[in-house]
Amino acid sequence: MKKITTLLLAAMLSIGLVGCGAANTGGSGESTDGNNQAAQPSEGADKAPLKVTLPTWTGYGPLFLAKEKGLFEKHGIDVELSTIEGLAERKAALAGGKVDGMATALDVQVTLAASGVPMQVVWLLDDSYGGDGIIAKSEIASVADLKGKKVAFEQGSTSHLLLLTALKEANLTDKDVEMVQMSAGDAGAAFVAGQVDAAVTWEPWLSKASQANGGTLVTTKDLPGIIVDTVGFRKDVIEQRPDDIQAFVAAMAEAMDYWKANEDESNEIMAKGLKIDLAEFTGTVSGLKFLHKEENQELFGTAESKGQIYASTQNAIDFYVEQKLIDSAPNVDDVLNPTFVNGL
Repeated sequence: MKKITTLLLAAMLSIGLVGCGAANTGGSGESTDGNNQAAQPSEGADKAPLKVTLPTWTGYGPLFLAKEKGLFEKHGIDVELSTIEGLAERKAALAGGKVDGMATALDVQVTLAASGVPMQVVWLLDDSYGGDGIIAKSEIASVADLKGKKVAFEQGSTSHLLLLTALKEANLTDKDVEMVQMSAGDAGAAFVAGQVDAAVTWEPWLSKASQANGGTLVTTKDLPGIIVDTVGFRKDVIEQRPDDIQAFVAAMAEAMDYWKANEDESNEIMAKGLKIDLAEFTGTVSGLKFLHKEENQELFGTAESKGQIYASTQNAIDFYVEQKLIDSAPNVDDVLNPTFVNGL
């Protein structure tokens, strides 16, 4: 019995010593004996994932495609996707360091940069291509005819920016219309219900305009470059993990190529990732112009010859300054980072 007890005590002591040895291999990275070397994680195995948040929207589907097809893993990174619907909540997650990046519209990236959350856009997902627009009663034949009319739109939003751009081409401003403040979805519903003369909205309300004896005045097909979906990362993450950001961009470029070659399969994967109906997903895809590597490189341009996305970003900055929605204007070069697209 004593012999058994002695053996048990020896075994417990041995376990305790192994535990202490493991604890002593912490911060300094030193090990107490050669055997512990084999227990260390392999290079990159303990690398933190890149955490990217997004709202539910068709344009962000390619992120789920890259994830599901193992393209991030292929390029040596782990990407953790999370869906947070509220913009305020997504901004808070970024500011608090709970996520590293966000998929959102270009103009939102501008507001982040202006609000003390330095962000840089590294990938352009899509350009709204008819998915957003202005609908109006049939007797309103042009944007110029909106003068004095009751128009529903969300002040300080991307819809407001779209309206201002259209009005400017007609030599008008938003002061020339009677604004009815409401979200884009509510604006479309209000128009169909006959409560307003016009509305700045998106699908499916653009297609439903005829239900209210109306039609579409202008869409983002006519005004490209205003509503661009992007992926941006906090500047400190980009500075600390440039190789991972390059890998992320490479995976996104490959995902877009995969979608082009395998459309039906890709649509199913993206709809499932976004948790939306497949018919709804495919129905809204036609209103977006998805951007591949070549379009990204063209839109970003080079240091010597900057692309169109710089003008679009400046337009968004000017809009938010004029509307007094941001206190100071960020520099366009601080919002956009073409390094990784041009590194493909």
